[in-house]
Amino acid sequence: AIRIVLIHLLIFLIVSGVHCNSIVPPSWIVKLPRKGSFKSSLRKAPTKGPNSKKNKHKEKEHRAFTIKPIPTTNVSPVIVFINPKSGGNQGLKLLQKFQWLLNPRQVFDLTQGGPRSGLELFKKVPNLRVLACGGDGTVGWVLSVIDNIGVAPAPAVGVLPLGTGNDLARALGWGGGYTDEPISKILSNISQSDIVYLDRWSLEVEKNTDTNAKNDGGKQNLPLNVVNNYYSLGVDAHIALEFHEAREAHPEKFNSRLRNKMFYGQMGGKDLLKRKWKDLADFVSLECDGQNITQKLKDLRVHAIVFLNIPSYGGGTKPWNRSLGGIEPSTEDGLIEVVGLTTYQLPLLQAGGHGTCITQCRSAKITTSKTIPMQVDGEACKLAPSIITLSHLNKAAMLAKQKHGKAAPAQATLDDLAFEVFKLAMADYEQHHNDKDLLVQAAINIGKIEVNPGSDLEQVRVMINRLLEENKDQQMISSDWCFIDSCTAERFFRIDKAQESLHYVLDIAVEHLYILECEEETVPPTPEDETANPSPTSNQAPYNIPLMKISKEDSLDCPSEQLQSPQSLENGNQKYPNPEENSPTENKEIARVTSDSSMKIRSYMEERPNDCLLKAAKIGDLRTVKELHNHGYSLLTKDAAGQTMLHHAARYGHNDIVKYLIRFAPSILNETDSTLSQTALHKAVAYKWRDICCILVAGGAALDVKDHRGLTPRLLALQNDDHELAAYLESQENFRMVASDDGTVV
Repeated sequence: AIRIVLIHLLIFLIVSGVHCNSIVPPSWIVKLPRKGSFKSSLRKAPTKGPNSKKNKHKEKEHRAFTIKPIPTTNVSPVIVFINPKSGGNQGLKLLQKFQWLLNPRQVFDLTQGGPRSGLELFKKVPNLRVLACGGDGTVGWVLSVIDNIGVAPAPAVGVLPLGTGNDLARALGWGGGYTDEPISKILSNISQSDIVYLDRWSLEVEKNTDTNAKNDGGKQNLPLNVVNNYYSLGVDAHIALEFHEAREAHPEKFNSRLRNKMFYGQMGGKDLLKRKWKDLADFVSLECDGQNITQKLKDLRVHAIVFLNIPSYGGGTKPWNRSLGGIEPSTEDGLIEVVGLTTYQLPLLQAGGHGTCITQCRSAKITTSKTIPMQVDGEACKLAPSIITLSHLNKAAMLAKQKHGKAAPAQATLDDLAFEVFKLAMADYEQHHNDKDLLVQAAINIGKIEVNPGSDLEQVRVMINRLLEENKDQQMISSDWCFIDSCTAERFFRIDKAQESLHYVLDIAVEHLYILECEEETVPPTPEDETANPSPTSNQAPYNIPLMKISKEDSLDCPSEQLQSPQSLENGNQKYPNPEENSPTENKEIARVTSDSSMKIRSYMEERPNDCLLKAAKIGDLRTVKELHNHGYSLLTKDAAGQTMLHHAARYGHNDIVKYLIRFAPSILNETDSTLSQTALHKAVAYKWRDICCILVAGGAALDVKDHRGLTPRLLALQNDDHELAAYLESQENFRMVASDDGTVV
């Protein structure tokens, strides 16, 4: 009883406490069942066999819980990433304090797999904010992962400085280091902070083949390829490199900021006396925005060249001299400042001095003819002779500490989210319900909708029905469909229609929204329901269908006009009579046909080939295929090479036509052509249409048919280096083998 009371008290504090807007509510956290604990009424394929062992290493790590946010503008959750090794023992202590004040599920230890898992878990949470606790390297790590996983919109990132330099934290107003400030105050500052933008720059390195200089142990690439703070080459990078090498050799001597700064001062004094890299400009050429300024570097006799993206450099110094004019530096102006430094200016920076301002530019090209030390955001190395291109990459949203007297930021609003809607057929769902990847491949895109994050599934259903109504000519789908949860667990789940009002769209989808067709597709209308000639207002240009006449002897005459080639039909030169123009006598004769003779006529018509069907199968014109089929032309039509319509549809990747042919002409599923002895499954494998392979296999395509080279579809996939498809076909072979041994009909 005491435990229950404490839990209720904790929930009350979370909901009504000082930091309630920053805390992830417990109701957002949904526990996931253990992997493999799902029970389904659908028959599962056997997991034994070599294929299951082969793909074990590919299985994703199972998550114990997931985040399902309730869209609201009142909550702006803060997820915290801490490097416990930063700032001595401060990181570890802060980790425990944040876990005490916040929901422990929103605090992450960066030594346990990095920031990716946390960002992926929270990437669909609206108004999300991120607090990176560590040095500038920690912040850059978080920003890079946000880029890689494609969080949209990207969350704003704040900084709690625990590193050595902390230049980015200084530039954003968070100070040069953590000074035991109360965690509660830090969270309040984060929730009230302003969003600013930080230019990020890309570095591309190419080997300089025009020099004969020896490679003195230089590397071929920089340690980082993105600049957040600064990029420099010369004496300052040389000092930074020696510092890193000394710290790796004797970490016990570098356990405080004061000792680190003392080392920098000592090494700087040595370089001041030795005047290393005084001839740097002799080995470097520099172009900024297409203008060569190498001569200016030689005139200034610089020992280091620094590209500044933020005002702070080297632990709080300000190398850029604002009094010299030019555009006032900003973190979001799309410009980077270029500064030259000498060994005389380096120690003066700590006393408030400045470097030599060279220029401001939007791109730069640096060519080196000697191995030179360089550093990117404090990560140093020696780079072999290279051509380095610096260009603008993107802008990252950052949290800047709010200045005193400034108005509080306006309350955030929830922007509409765009979702691509995909349809799954029940046959595919039953066949591959345990395999997300195969279901994604088998899904058919039916359009795009924009949804407010606060919309429940009942509201979304209205939007999708409207989308289906607009696209009813292109998409055949029954009115009976349900939503699919594609993001909660390791497999897809159906959502009960009665519970749609309880789910938000963000509960079941991230970027793609899936629906499941619960009933089979409606049977296409019979010829009696349509006129022989297609509507002239159709969006697609259908093929002209010749009128079929029935004689008095209840036999089928030839068409009233000769069937033309697809080219002549496409040109539209051939005219066909309209059935409404027939004489009353002819109409009466047609009406007097008995049911027995109609069966004979229908049988004859189903055997009648049509080249237009082949062309429609090639170009994916399902509407024409249906119209020609409804007027009695045979789906068994073959071309001169013995290829059926299914061969062509599988070859050109038309899923909808493949499904239609499997349904209405299943006899052609295992037909082989006369030249290569290949089935439609061979064609789909050869051209790597994986979704069509799944559809054909689900429809009963034979897996053991060999072509003229003796290759089954699986062996053909192996020959094409498509090992995933080969593994899938092998699993289906094993499944059918086990099913046949058990006497089960597959």
